[in-house]
Amino acid sequence: MTETASDELTDPPHPCTTPALDAGTTCAVAGQVQRHMRAWAAEHPALYDAKAFDPALFSTLALAAAFSGPGLTAGRLRMANRVCLWCFGLDWLIDYAASSRAEVAELVRRCETAADGAPAPDGASAEDELARFLTDIRGELETEPTFPAFRDVWRDELQRMLDAMALEFDWKAARERGERGPAFEEYLANADNLGFSFVLTSHWIVSGGGGNVPVVREAIRAVQRVIRLLNDLGTYERDVQWGDLNALLLDRPRAEVEARIGELTGEARARLRDAGKSVPELAEYMERQMDFCAGFYGVTDFWGTL
Repeated sequence: MTETASDELTDPPHPCTTPALDAGTTCAVAGQVQRHMRAWAAEHPALYDAKAFDPALFSTLALAAAFSGPGLTAGRLRMANRVCLWCFGLDWLIDYAASSRAEVAELVRRCETAADGAPAPDGASAEDELARFLTDIRGELETEPTFPAFRDVWRDELQRMLDAMALEFDWKAARERGERGPAFEEYLANADNLGFSFVLTSHWIVSGGGGNVPVVREAIRAVQRVIRLLNDLGTYERDVQWGDLNALLLDRPRAEVEARIGELTGEARARLRDAGKSVPELAEYMERQMDFCAGFYGVTDFWGTL
């Protein structure tokens, strides 16, 4: 069944091919993941107390993780989900809570410090909780035997995301001043602000690492570009309401954005085939994430209302 704009359900365009037993198992894992996420959010109440962090956000994030990795337990998905939830907290503080470039710079600095091993702050502000959460994540990753070999990769992916989020803040501020925003391809090149590469790298580390690192990273980034544009198609109305950037608000009509998604998806699948030669399970997980988002963003998105 699919949901229309009026929230009515219509017949599916094709019959379901997922056995009910498998669907039930995957949904059970999603239920466990959702409870984990809600518990982590409860440990950081100042960071996740906004209305936009509604029950459906936790539910849909959990479903995305479980259906992208059928056969993986909630424990094996734990790191990806912790980092994903952390990224949503960071995104909230930079995109919607920060009111100045100085605030964004301070958030970036605090995240960099936490990632580099500084002691966790003991304050109760949302910014303190964000840093403390990242400190806990790094501490957990440091127990993985693969982390020393991937420390620099993980740190680089975090920096890419932080810099990309700060750049998007600058673009939004410029548009609010009536200045020209980024061109479409410039915006797409900043897709690290989505956070997918950072989350996936964290999951890669706890999944045993390995593989041809440059090839796998290129595949991750190719998938991220597809999801960036799928996200924009699904969140256009919300982005207009929230004053966020969106590819459809730049210099391309929807049809051209959809065509670009098709091109990028073909490129991503080719890179995933290359990555799958050394890390087949990770490549399959990424491809399922991409395909899940194609279906998901055709109906809704993760955030709740303001």
